[in-house]
Amino acid sequence: MQAGEKIKYRLAESIKGLMETTPLDKITVKEIVSQAHTTRQTFYRNFKDKYDLVNWYFDKLAQKSFKQMGVSYTLREGLIKKFNFIKAERGFFSEAFRSDDYNSLFAYDYECILEFYTEIIKKKTGGPLEEEIAFLLRMYCRGSIYMTVEWATGGMKLAPEEIAGLLVEALPPRLGELLSDLRPQAEA
Repeated sequence: MQAGEKIKYRLAESIKGLMETTPLDKITVKEIVSQAHTTRQTFYRNFKDKYDLVNWYFDKLAQKSFKQMGVSYTLREGLIKKFNFIKAERGFFSEAFRSDDYNSLFAYDYECILEFYTEIIKKKTGGPLEEEIAFLLRMYCRGSIYMTVEWATGGMKLAPEEIAGLLVEALPPRLGELLSDLRPQAEA
């Protein structure tokens, strides 16, 4: 791992530790860099703000986990993997999802899943999204991320398999046809 990556992970570990006792919106960059034994200049050389740091860390974790959706998973399998991943990092996610900043994890995750599903549908249909499909997809992604946040911040009472099953069941039928199997068309 290169020095730049190491400092980013050090800052991520710092904010994760702070999030165990302090709401994300109340954590300052000064506290993050102090805990990470670095400077504000180093922080701002790597991130726009603390939410950018949280989103970067989310992305790094996601690469290890549910970004395999579309490579080898059905939607249900991918969602189960995503919820197991979130549960394994419970402290981080339950606090990160509580923020409603414009650059919050809620907004970032929404954009990520919308882009991900859009690309899957484009590959399967061979063209741009129809207006009605785009509307259904935006609505489903908003609802899906809202329910993910509710689950993550509400104690994760449902098992990952249960929440994944409910999200698959909530798919509008037209989206269900396009997203039930996330693998590229040639592999499906």
